[in-house]
Amino acid sequence: METIKKQPLLSGLLILFLTAMIFANIGGNMYDGLLPLYLKELSADITQIGLFFTLAQIVPLFLQILGGWVSDSLGRLRAIAIGSVFGTLGFIPMVLADTWQWLLLATAFGAVARSLVGPSFDAFIAEHSSEQNRGKVYGISQAIFMVVTVVGPPLGGWLTGTYGFKFMLFVAGVFYFIAMIMRLSMAREAARTQKANGEHKKLSFTSLKSNLGSMVGLVFSGGLITWMLITDGLRDVSFQFSGNLFPVFMQESGGLTYQQIGWVTSMFGIFMMLSTFPGGWLSDKAGERICIALGMGLLSAALFILISIPQGAQYQWLFFVGWAVAGLGAGISGPAYQSLISKAVPKDLRGLAFGLFSTSLGILSLPAPWIGAQLWHNFGPTAPFKITAFVLLLSVIPIWLKFKLPRTAEKSETDSPGEDNVAIAAG
Repeated sequence: METIKKQPLLSGLLILFLTAMIFANIGGNMYDGLLPLYLKELSADITQIGLFFTLAQIVPLFLQILGGWVSDSLGRLRAIAIGSVFGTLGFIPMVLADTWQWLLLATAFGAVARSLVGPSFDAFIAEHSSEQNRGKVYGISQAIFMVVTVVGPPLGGWLTGTYGFKFMLFVAGVFYFIAMIMRLSMAREAARTQKANGEHKKLSFTSLKSNLGSMVGLVFSGGLITWMLITDGLRDVSFQFSGNLFPVFMQESGGLTYQQIGWVTSMFGIFMMLSTFPGGWLSDKAGERICIALGMGLLSAALFILISIPQGAQYQWLFFVGWAVAGLGAGISGPAYQSLISKAVPKDLRGLAFGLFSTSLGILSLPAPWIGAQLWHNFGPTAPFKITAFVLLLSVIPIWLKFKLPRTAEKSETDSPGEDNVAIAAG
């Protein structure tokens, strides 16, 4: 009797793709959670930290959707390669900065990188999976990818505590440089195959206008995409109130050192890594909205735990508990959220759609970090975190009621390999 060989969830191409993403994001996670403390070392006070993260959102506000369009037009690997060059350049002003204002230049370079890489990452995975197993593929991809949150923060915290911020940032830049070399090589192979096949992808105003028109139609249709954007926008605003202030909260209220902050943040990565594949499996079996609602509930609970921890060294272990619960929430909801977006929009708009959803930066959330700092200053350190926790909890209601795919969109399909897949396979 003839046996059918079962295809692996992750192809060799996807594994290579994830390897490059891991190198890049180990570098990013080494400093990301410590950036508010780097601003403090550069003489920024709490309101200036809030102002910094508000100003840092301006460039991504204009680039995120354009980055998704570039990805749809030029191909995922080429867009990621271009973004990686900007990401590498961004480490130069970060290392050389002698005032906190200098870091704004670094964030501008980083914004270009994230605007190109972020939407391309999610769309690339969607195009290398079928609808039947998309949640599992997102889950296992994120589980592998989350090694960056396990390795990056402790390494960054140790290097900062031992050698200082600038040496840590230099090492982080080396990791990102290695990723850039890998991505440029992958994009070059993709371009060669496109040329051999007579394919010439290019950017044009006509395609931008057409894609934006289609996306606007989905946004204002009153359907799933509309409700996902509304809910996502409210959560993004609430996260911006508090997210960038948490390292300062852990240092000042919890008494944690740089190394301890790194290890606590790593706990989030460990539990997110453990829960993404089960979350993706549950998403495929039970539906995306169940996982998303459960994840938001856990994230809300995690925040209430973290802001309720009494002061004192004997209670610091509770920060590990709180971040572990947050990791479970993010791991369970993440694959389902990405899977739902990929199914709700046409294939040729995925980059644009992920560009729209993956950013937490928008007109409404632009002043949120500054407002969060004002809430801290005027009503106490826990005020911005309480608002975030309540908004996350309330978001469960629209998620449960409205996050349903239309019946016509529930038919299974298998995406054909894109040009990037052919390119690497041929190389």
